[in-house]
Amino acid sequence: MKRKRMKKTNPNQKSNRSILCMTYFIVGIFVCLIVYLGYFMQFERESVINNPYNGRISLFSDKVVRGKILAADGTVLADTGEDEFGDEKREYPMGQIFAHAVGYLDKGKTGLEAQVNFYLLSSHINLLQQIGNDLAGEKNPGDSVITTLDAGLQKAAYDLLGDRKGAVVVMEPGTGKILAMVSRPAFDPNTLDEEWEALTGEDENAKSQAKLLNRASQGLYPPGSTFKIITALEYIREHPQDYENFTFDCTGYYQEGEYTIQCYHGTAHGHQNLQQAFANSCNGAFAYLGLSLDKGRLKSLAEETLFNNELPVSFTYSKSSYQMEETADVWETLQTSIGQGKTQITPLHNGMIAAAIANGGTLMKPYMVDRVENVAGDTVKKYMPEAYGPLMSAKEAETLTGFMKEVVNSGTASALRTDAYTVAGKTGSAEFDKNKETHGWFVGFAPAENPEIAVSVLVEESGSGGRTAAPIARGIFDTYFSR
Repeated sequence: MKRKRMKKTNPNQKSNRSILCMTYFIVGIFVCLIVYLGYFMQFERESVINNPYNGRISLFSDKVVRGKILAADGTVLADTGEDEFGDEKREYPMGQIFAHAVGYLDKGKTGLEAQVNFYLLSSHINLLQQIGNDLAGEKNPGDSVITTLDAGLQKAAYDLLGDRKGAVVVMEPGTGKILAMVSRPAFDPNTLDEEWEALTGEDENAKSQAKLLNRASQGLYPPGSTFKIITALEYIREHPQDYENFTFDCTGYYQEGEYTIQCYHGTAHGHQNLQQAFANSCNGAFAYLGLSLDKGRLKSLAEETLFNNELPVSFTYSKSSYQMEETADVWETLQTSIGQGKTQITPLHNGMIAAAIANGGTLMKPYMVDRVENVAGDTVKKYMPEAYGPLMSAKEAETLTGFMKEVVNSGTASALRTDAYTVAGKTGSAEFDKNKETHGWFVGFAPAENPEIAVSVLVEESGSGGRTAAPIARGIFDTYFSR
């Protein structure tokens, strides 16, 4: 019987395999690092650099004089001057008008002061100047940030709101540029130190005024009848062939079992098709059709239009919410269908939905920074329009535009009817407290056939959106088209 010979293992082979495995492991780590670095530079760099917890940025101020923030036409919105002792002092020439959009610096950065902090503390002057300044012990001038904000529209929106609480957002539907963002009541960033305690106090007046809150992007409100844009779209999707055959006879209220939904001020709209019900903002009709909708699909549509989702913006905002589930009872369904219930939205988000309709269903990402320039006026960084994606099809957007035009032509937004331009829009009166007046809404765009600007207006406790918010939108459109 032959004995099997034991096969000897070459020690060098084991060593080579170990070295090879270690090499692959190290190469893998380097590849992962390179991929992460690329991702960071492309997507996360700016947010990390501008993070308020990034202590390195504050060190830049030792060598750089903080740059200017300018409106699109060159109007100075923020600059660095000197106080009586010769120390640097941030100045805001436009005061309250741009307070929330531009933000402030001294009590924790907000607004654009936070968003573009890195660029304001960067200096792209030529090397010889930098060397000269270093030798002389002088700071380098920071780069300037030129925004998309339109000084004329911003002032018009601010003045039109007057002493009322509320917000206005104006956008270019085709680019996403924010032309105006106003919140009232406002504060003066020039006197923030002196007024800080009053602004942040715990008394009822300070809480109710909430002057530091940017109502445009952070204020959450029931959408009221502006949500009928979403309800109508879902009905159209569920009845693509026969939605035009929808009819409802409005007697001023709609009753389902023990529950009653009343039209605004009990107005009886009579025989209505879907477009007429939309134009007249008939609560009864939309409560009735809301009961017929697939609740799961309605929630999906709400989320497709960015409820319960992050907004594609780089500044601070509140997330809009839609909470109705498929198990919702009759009352919650009725309320949600007309924009009440637990649904909440910001003026910014409402304006984005209107802008998407104006842009054929595609939402462009809203932005407020056009470019960064050095002190010589050379462009350091340029921001370009970027599409978020479709919120609806082009055909659906066209149908909704027709509905929204009828709101102005024969419905609740007659205050916007003019021969100078055409407007498509939707009003809303949002109930939030039975003991208080409703919030007034208007969202829309003009010209309806070839939209150039989209507007979202919210006026707190003002009653009918057609009576209070629509005239403000009219003033903004008039200002834009009269230039």
